[in-house]
Amino acid sequence: ISQMPRIWLDYCQFLVSQCKITRSRRTFDRALRALPITQHARIWPLYLNFVRNLPLPETAIRVYRRYLKLSPENAEEYIDYLHSVGRLDEAAVRLAAVVNDESFVSKEGKSNYQLWHELCDLISQNPDKVKSLNVGAIIRGGLTRFTDQLGKLWCSLADYYIRSGHFEKVFDSYAQFEESMIAAKMETTSEMGQDDEDDIDLELRLARFEQLITRRPLLLNSVLLRQNPHNVHEWHKRVKLYEGNPHQIINTYTEAVQTVDPMKATGKPHSLWVSFAKFYEENDQLDDARTIFEKATKVNYKQVDDLAVVWCEYGEMELRHENYDQALRILRKATAIPSKKAEYFDSSEPVQNRIYKSLKVWSMLADLEESLGTFQSTKAVYDRIIDLRIATPQIVINYAMFLEEHNYFEESFKAYERGVALFRWPNVYDIWNTYLTKFIDRYGGKKLERARDLFEQALDGCPPKFAKTIYLLYAKLEEEYGLARHAMAVYERATKAVDTSEQHHMFNIYIKRAAEIYGVTYTRSIYQKAIEVLPDEHAREMCLRFADMESKLGEIDRARAIYSYCSQICDPRMTPTFWQTWKDFEIRHGNEDTIREMLRIKRSVQATYNTQVNFMSSQMLKATNSSTEVQLEQKMVPTAVFGGLKED
Repeated sequence: ISQMPRIWLDYCQFLVSQCKITRSRRTFDRALRALPITQHARIWPLYLNFVRNLPLPETAIRVYRRYLKLSPENAEEYIDYLHSVGRLDEAAVRLAAVVNDESFVSKEGKSNYQLWHELCDLISQNPDKVKSLNVGAIIRGGLTRFTDQLGKLWCSLADYYIRSGHFEKVFDSYAQFEESMIAAKMETTSEMGQDDEDDIDLELRLARFEQLITRRPLLLNSVLLRQNPHNVHEWHKRVKLYEGNPHQIINTYTEAVQTVDPMKATGKPHSLWVSFAKFYEENDQLDDARTIFEKATKVNYKQVDDLAVVWCEYGEMELRHENYDQALRILRKATAIPSKKAEYFDSSEPVQNRIYKSLKVWSMLADLEESLGTFQSTKAVYDRIIDLRIATPQIVINYAMFLEEHNYFEESFKAYERGVALFRWPNVYDIWNTYLTKFIDRYGGKKLERARDLFEQALDGCPPKFAKTIYLLYAKLEEEYGLARHAMAVYERATKAVDTSEQHHMFNIYIKRAAEIYGVTYTRSIYQKAIEVLPDEHAREMCLRFADMESKLGEIDRARAIYSYCSQICDPRMTPTFWQTWKDFEIRHGNEDTIREMLRIKRSVQATYNTQVNFMSSQMLKATNSSTEVQLEQKMVPTAVFGGLKED
């Protein structure tokens, strides 16, 4: 019975009518396996009709691929189905295979050229969906194969590049088409003779080709601007293309500033206005340039900084032409307080209401006032910057230096005070450093208590990273104008307050200054403190220096005690230099008993370090063994579980 196709057909039709998709598909497959190959033609039509009606294109595609192995002449039916389900990439691949198969005969009566035409339309109109074929190579192959259809094929190639977004290749294709047409025309003329009409046609084609080549960059730029009219970079390129043609440049700039929306712009929209004004300036038309800048200042840019650049460029143009008063007026106008104040970062307000807080414009105005204005006008500008709370530490320092240059020392110190109130650490570091240095240079020890108050104020909340410089300045002040014990107290505080990486250097300075002021014996407590605080590497160095100092003072027992203390942090295998130094010391100042004691301590220390190493090794080995056992247990768990299941 399994060899009878009628039974299989009735059974399959019954399952299909019951909408049993998976069972129907498996039954069709069983029928194809059971029936001889000569009977398959009766099963396939029903099978294909079944999969075509399913909303499962992947299943249908797999079935069709099997079917085409038996009946490759029905490829057009498969291609039509792929079109209907949107599988254009595979449709193009199948159609290309059909076109390249010279033995293929279309059941729909299509010629090879018609199939080629369908392929060109498919791949040129769907460049984003056809990925498996080299479209350019296929169409160019058709140019040599179908010489009587060059126009159509060139248009298909251009259409493909347009839809792909490769606009430069569109023009290349068109140029190649014109070039090939000119070559064909010249060849025809040389073979068949020429008349006046042919000469005129050839001249027209040559002129058109030349114009195309000349206008190619401009045409490409036009396409890109149609894609995105707010692309500032492309507008600048367009201006360069019109170089040497002032009328077209002006028209381009005018169109650009009218077209580009600052809120949608790609690039910096203010640069168009600035370049437009500079073009007029370069052509000695200052009034027109001023008009452009005035209009530019009224544009609602996306960022305040864009408007600030316009105002600064406006002022710089006037400076270049030595119109200094005009430049000052422009920047004063830019920084004038608007009737409706707004926060700098409030994007809901137009930039014209926020420009008064632009540091870029204020900085340029301050520079101009210093160079061209009066002392009072410059001071007023700096005061306004600080009042608006837009100053930087450098602005504060510049203000104080300006006041100092005009001998307003107390005013300059007040400027530093205002700057200190504005900023926190670490931004305030440069202000404090400059302030304290200038104050000491100015008053020295005349206002010592005030200077001390300033240092204490500076050190309040100072991070360890920045404390060293201020402490050294403070200690220097006390050494030169104050009390030595105050200086030592400052050094003592510094060793605790500075960053850990700078403690060693700070202790070295402390020891050096203490020895110079009070003598070397005063440094004993400092050495002891340093040895307690510093890490082992620096503590060893301090111990050696401490012991050397004691031996020079004749305090042999003190030096020996220091060596003995330091030995506890000196592994003989890692620090042989220390042990050699101690040995040399005992040879010079000790006896047989002290040398024997030194060797005993060395053996004891070495044994201690060996014990530590052995303990660490055992712990590491134990940890390794534990992890290995855990891994073995994890591997054994699945086996045990499944073993238990099998026994049940």
